Amino acid sequence: MQINITGHHIDVTPALRAYVTEKLQRISRHFDHVISTNVILKIENHKQQAEATVHAAGKSLFAQESASDMYAAIDGLADKLDRQVRRHKDRIRGHHASAAKRAASLG
Repeated sequence: MQINITGHHIDVTPALRAYVTEKLQRISRHFDHVISTNVILKIENHKQQAEATVHAAGKSLFAQESASDMYAAIDGLADKLDRQVRRHKDRIRGHHASAAKRAASLG
């Protein structure tokens, strides 16, 4: 999985880059079909914001989180993306499982 990290009004330090990469590895463990992830870290009106777009096979997922601390915003962002990826995976698996049941009952 390719992770692209950019910063608006903030310098993306190696520590922030490593933290984001570590947190987003959890997504690739749950879903193998993730192509790339674009992460934007920014500061607006004294709020730390993190937003990400995950490009997976056939679907793009977006999440945004803001907090008083950048690390807390990244944690919340990773949790939101993880929920979305697991829900997407369950929908794909559920759709294919029901199609297999219908095919078995017809044959």
